[in-house]
Amino acid sequence: MLPSAFDVLGPIMVGPSSSHTAGALRIGRMAAAIAPAPPVRAAFTLYNSFADTAEGHGTAKALVAGVLGMDTDDPRIRESLEIAAERGVEISFELVASAPELHPNTADVRLDLEDGSAVTVRGESIGGGRMRLSAIDGAAIEVTGDLPTLFIRHHDQPGVLGRLCTAVAEAGVNIAFIKTTRKAPGEDAFTVMESDEVVPVELLEALSEDPEVVYGRVLYVAGGRLQSPGTLPEDFSSASELLALAEGLPGSLGRIMRNREIALVAQDPLADPPASVDASMAKVMAVMGEEVRDTLEAPRPSLGGFLDGEAKRVYDGRRALSALGSSVEATAIAYAMATIERSDAMGVIVAAPTAGASGIVPGSLIALGEALAKASGISPASVRDLPRLEMGLWCAAAIGALAQGNASVSGAEAGCQAETGVAAAMAAAALTQMLFGSPAACLTAASIAIANTLGIVCDPALGLVEFPCQMRNAGGVAEAFCAARLALAGVRSPVSFDEALRAMDEVGHALPASLRETAGGGLAQCPSILARCPGCLRA
Repeated sequence: MLPSAFDVLGPIMVGPSSSHTAGALRIGRMAAAIAPAPPVRAAFTLYNSFADTAEGHGTAKALVAGVLGMDTDDPRIRESLEIAAERGVEISFELVASAPELHPNTADVRLDLEDGSAVTVRGESIGGGRMRLSAIDGAAIEVTGDLPTLFIRHHDQPGVLGRLCTAVAEAGVNIAFIKTTRKAPGEDAFTVMESDEVVPVELLEALSEDPEVVYGRVLYVAGGRLQSPGTLPEDFSSASELLALAEGLPGSLGRIMRNREIALVAQDPLADPPASVDASMAKVMAVMGEEVRDTLEAPRPSLGGFLDGEAKRVYDGRRALSALGSSVEATAIAYAMATIERSDAMGVIVAAPTAGASGIVPGSLIALGEALAKASGISPASVRDLPRLEMGLWCAAAIGALAQGNASVSGAEAGCQAETGVAAAMAAAALTQMLFGSPAACLTAASIAIANTLGIVCDPALGLVEFPCQMRNAGGVAEAFCAARLALAGVRSPVSFDEALRAMDEVGHALPASLRETAGGGLAQCPSILARCPGCLRA
């Protein structure tokens, strides 16, 4: 099951990390959505990578922002702790650095509520801003919010589940998935029903009238769309299937991905009409246009102090250093670095496919689009005017969807190769398409980019998405341009993109935990880094 294009080119978010900021926010928001009353206290326990990098990634602020009902692009995330205090919500945190039995990005959220009750939710951030809930009050569940989901807490008594299903059927709501779980016999049970359609408020009210039902909720994460295999007219789950579609239909990889998104939206009961697909891409392009230029025009220091105007230095020197390579590539590198600087100053960016690798795709594609416009004598008023940019982004989304569905885009799961490596593959394929490369050439470019970034570890200094993250975004741009150049020249990769993804996934899981976003190894443990914060994040 592959995600929506806008789970690849998205979310649009504030903060330096899609998994540690946007994903954490959605865990907090889902916990608050499950709670039957507003919270007066929120206690968070952060595990593994979440614990190791909580402050540098803004994870604490994001979790609190989610509990307060904010969305991923809300600028108030920066002040969420202060806002919680103003609302009278007491906040506390506990960090558990080593819990190897849990997902690397795990948080427990205990909410003490106004009505005197309490609920504890365990959530996992699984990369690219997506999340799942894995437990409620100690009972194992699985809730992602990708589909409208009925969550019902009820007494563990005979006949309850049958009555619930009958009520849902009588309301004309189709159940796509159902699971009931409990911590122990006789304790409260939790039933999760995912639906293919909108869950009417009247159904929730009817269910709540059952004497054995404690309470019910409807859960949904806007924008998170996953389809069941084989339900879309132009669907694919592998690069080989995508290539077969491209050979049988007119148009590019990007056009196939756009058609797929239109079909996804048509299946989504809570989505806007299919015309919203182009409006969503226009919003992505607008934010990308802002993020690549913001800190070039107004440099400012990052939260951790590692970054302060590096992007502008590269941009200002791009022509003087043209002997080292194309000025288009130099511009792309500057744009990518500027995006990371904006992200690390808690500015709004597009995760593509993650916040930590968010500069590579927009930097590469916008720089090439501007060069093509200049060569054609076009003076673009915005990124919407750049030749072939929009379809290039659709192509990048197709590559990123394959990576998310068949491997990982999370540094905590598979190292930086899963973030900057996948972003480089997305950009390489899109650059190739923008220069009229064949679908096969696009996939070759993506495979080369993965091969050239295989094994890159995730070792954020002091747990901050600053160094070496910004430099790896610059390197990712260089890899994307190199891979596109090779593919367009007719160089073939003996390894398919599907095989490259499998190799990346295997390498990622072979990396020790210290090299997967915990700041416990690699450059993060160099004496020069640790000297900046004595006692911080020592292995």
